[in-house]
Amino acid sequence: MTIGQNAATAKAVLLAAAMLAGPAPAWAGADNTYYERAFVLAADARCGLFDEAVDAALTAATAQARGAALRSGAAEAELNAIALRARARAAAVSCRDPQLAVVRDRVDGAFSGWVRTPRMTFAGDRQPWVADRTHWSEPGWRLMQASRVGASPVAFGYDGEAGEPALTAVVSFVGRSRPNAARIVFRDIAKAPRAWVSGGGLPPVSTRASVWATGVSAADPALLAEGSRAGEAWRFPAAAADRLARLDPRETFLIEFHFRDGSVALARFEAGDFAAGRAFMAMGAL
Repeated sequence: MTIGQNAATAKAVLLAAAMLAGPAPAWAGADNTYYERAFVLAADARCGLFDEAVDAALTAATAQARGAALRSGAAEAELNAIALRARARAAAVSCRDPQLAVVRDRVDGAFSGWVRTPRMTFAGDRQPWVADRTHWSEPGWRLMQASRVGASPVAFGYDGEAGEPALTAVVSFVGRSRPNAARIVFRDIAKAPRAWVSGGGLPPVSTRASVWATGVSAADPALLAEGSRAGEAWRFPAAAADRLARLDPRETFLIEFHFRDGSVALARFEAGDFAAGRAFMAMGAL
């Protein structure tokens, strides 16, 4: 299922939410979609409208709409203001409002389809995030974006068997020694609150943050890029994902592989709709 198909499926349902929100806002397109989804999500948090699976699906859809709005040119401050308005309006609606019950039933029906969706592709700039909720009893990627460093394939995301997926980078270096350390490098939101989208690179070094890998092991064959026979799986702390999820979808981040001779190999990744993909994955295995 694609982003466009999901948006079309939910559009009619979320118009009912807009009825509860009073006069239609003057925001167009993606901004308005984000407002509608943020409103329903806030009403759910306040009134307990949906079960955990539908709540996770709605969370993914809301993050997806926010990413689409940012890519269409909306300012982050504007979307933050829209989210505040949506939450304020949800706080003013009675949980016993009969129209809210109608919205609950329709949203539940629409997003229950997400709960049964096994795979989805979430937008990046050039490379998507691919999510897979099937066969979690076997090794494999749950959420992954592909990249390269020179001729060597690199993949990053969540892998794992049954249980808690791990934040992992898998690399198969071609014709060189193996690294002895790896880290993720990205914008430090505390030092640089505004998204850095100039030139497709990272902000100045003084405003960057990094998270070092906590361990490395031989990669399971199921995680290797096509044609690769071996590779290393570098594991990162789970908390790093929260920081990546807060990046603007137009931003990039790096995975640096450090070698004993002091050289560093860089693999570039796109934040994209990582947050939406992670929420989709949180719905669990099928």
